[in-house]
Amino acid sequence: MTQASPTPIRRAMVLAAGLGQRMRPITDTLPKPLVAIGGKPMLDHALDRLAEAGVEAAVVNVHHLASQIEAHLAARTTPRVTISDERALLLETGGGVKKALPLLGREPFFHVNSDSLWSETGLSNMRAMVEAWDGARMDMLLLLARREGSVGFDGRGDFFQDEKGLLTRRGSAERAPYVYAGVAIMKPDLFADTPEGAFSLNLLFDRAIAVGRLHGLVLDGQWLHVGTPDAIAPAEAAFAAARRAPARADA
Repeated sequence: MTQASPTPIRRAMVLAAGLGQRMRPITDTLPKPLVAIGGKPMLDHALDRLAEAGVEAAVVNVHHLASQIEAHLAARTTPRVTISDERALLLETGGGVKKALPLLGREPFFHVNSDSLWSETGLSNMRAMVEAWDGARMDMLLLLARREGSVGFDGRGDFFQDEKGLLTRRGSAERAPYVYAGVAIMKPDLFADTPEGAFSLNLLFDRAIAVGRLHGLVLDGQWLHVGTPDAIAPAEAAFAAARRAPARADA
């Protein structure tokens, strides 16, 4: 039986509006998405990886130190960038997307935190997500990181995953093996009947779980949680180690 070709994901929403309060004092004068890891701003890591996965157009929302991000992106052509201005009101991970829906179209799109960062083995995790996406079974597909072995993360984990790839919350369990790595593919119609103004993407996670349509893909590589200034050096070291590692034969 011939496997169907994956459906291209051509658009993305990249969240770059956060205040980055835990990254202060750096973020007093520099927006967190422009903090460099491995010689490149985190926002550029996200956009470059989207381009590698076939994304042609990205909407980037801005709020904190917005003019710096706008200036940084002014010359970028791959993917094409449109700014969604949230200077007047920060809309969080869900509300920011709802505001930008007219720019994202009617097809499934990537939703990416601009500080989502990982070292890859040579394979594109975003491309793997495109290949795994199945809109007949999924409303959302999340990129997951293994809690153990991630750099800079000391939380208890977010999700359990069953043999079919379906996700459930950690709930009352002491720990869960997987953490949301800040990248998802989702359908725009999920935002129907959502609140006006600011709201969290967690609302949509829970709705998708309730109907058995929240799936996950575990990233191939090491997730780097760069939440504070102290996390920058370990992330830099992980990038350097990844560069020194031999390329995999299947890359």
